[in-house]
Amino acid sequence: MPDSSLAAAVRAAAQRLADAGVPDPLVDAELLAGHVLDRRRGEVQAAIVRGDAVDEAQQHALEALVARREAREPLQHITGTAPFRHLELAVGPGVFVPRPETETVVQFAIDALLNSGEPAPIGVDLGTGSGAIALAMATEVPHARVFAAELSDDAHAWAQRNVAGVENLTLVLSDLADAFPELDGSASVVISNPPYVPDAAVPRDPEVRLFDPALALYGGADGLDVVRVLSSRALRLLRPGGVLVIEHGELQGAAIRELLTADGWRAAATHRDLTLRDRATTAIRP
Repeated sequence: MPDSSLAAAVRAAAQRLADAGVPDPLVDAELLAGHVLDRRRGEVQAAIVRGDAVDEAQQHALEALVARREAREPLQHITGTAPFRHLELAVGPGVFVPRPETETVVQFAIDALLNSGEPAPIGVDLGTGSGAIALAMATEVPHARVFAAELSDDAHAWAQRNVAGVENLTLVLSDLADAFPELDGSASVVISNPPYVPDAAVPRDPEVRLFDPALALYGGADGLDVVRVLSSRALRLLRPGGVLVIEHGELQGAAIRELLTADGWRAAATHRDLTLRDRATTAIRP
């Protein structure tokens, strides 16, 4: 008699994912099972311990999702959601899936807003993608006014869905070079996770290479084309003493500090993420 337990279904799913080279097969198998059963991962683990069963429809539904993940479709595209700090974001084709490392980068912007002496400090997120960074600023610093710009129609649509109803957040469809001219000289912080992958450095991970939009990944020959535009735009947006925060690749810190210093920024400094890789560079508007 076939084993209809949830434990057996998750075990089989994890094995398929492991064989396909998925990095965390058991985690993904449990999350996919949770998506089918409408349960959180911890609830799935508890159900496995209890010896809960799955019916035939649930088994088929899980197998269909596992087949998509086997093909290296991002887990977040399959479930339609991505966690980010305290948020649960809607994501899918056409938008960059927010990464855990960005959760530490946005803290620099949140701290700058919290430390500002202004009653309603202004934060600007250029190239917001799903809206993750802007939403974190707006919800964690509710007295701030947050402005977000996104160039891609597809990504803007996802961001629009995510920011709906957040009253202190304004979202526009715009190139970052032209965004928010009315704010020039008034922002306390400008933050961006720009495309920074050099054009020739095609990512190894199929989830990134095949599914993340190229517009959100590639930044020219050295990966810094958008950073150069960002430096110029942020100098105009920020008030004196305002903070610029840029996420980047682990080998780009020195080049970005040099670029910013040449543009006139003060105190350019690169910071590591939780894996001790260089992840963000900050600078102060003179």
